[in-house]
Amino acid sequence: MAERPILFSAPMVRAILDGRKTQTRRVVKPAPPSWVSQVGFSALTPDRHIEFRGHHPEHGPSCKFLPCPYGTPGDRLWVRETWAAGACADELSPSELHAPTWLRANGGLWYQAGPDPDRAGLVSRRGRWRPSIHMPRWASRITLKITAVRCERLQEIDDHDAMREGVSPTGDTDGAYVAPFKELWGKINGADSWENNPWVWVVSFKLVTP
Repeated sequence: MAERPILFSAPMVRAILDGRKTQTRRVVKPAPPSWVSQVGFSALTPDRHIEFRGHHPEHGPSCKFLPCPYGTPGDRLWVRETWAAGACADELSPSELHAPTWLRANGGLWYQAGPDPDRAGLVSRRGRWRPSIHMPRWASRITLKITAVRCERLQEIDDHDAMREGVSPTGDTDGAYVAPFKELWGKINGADSWENNPWVWVVSFKLVTP
């Protein structure tokens, strides 16, 4: 079993903690060649690759194997999110906080997704928010277990999977979850990112309880 980090925004962290988010889509990088038209297999190879198939303009029917950076079913992902230590540590880097000592001495950490630590145990007010990319493993409070991995085009998402992405529905009609997911995707990845319809990794997971 391997462990890898993964970044989530505060709203998506909240959705994970609330049990509303059990799936995430991430753009395949590097992108498959333009001649690729389909995924060869629904499952990953033992070395975490997936086969893309298509018709190469010079070589005819061809395939390309690309690695999945997130792992395979059974692997774990530890969540990186926006966080903060006490203001007295604002000049310290994460490596200088000395995790066990800091957590015992200050009473805990803050997470932008909430909730705040118990005020009774704190010796300092909240310090500056620190980007999720700079969160060390010891500061992560959420671990996810991968239950499935597949690859598809972004626009292939259906309403059931859009619901599993943690978005709130726009109504009771068909597509009630796809529309808000499309809006969220554009905010995160750029105005034209939905229309570009990239290949995406679809990673399903469950929250690992302490």
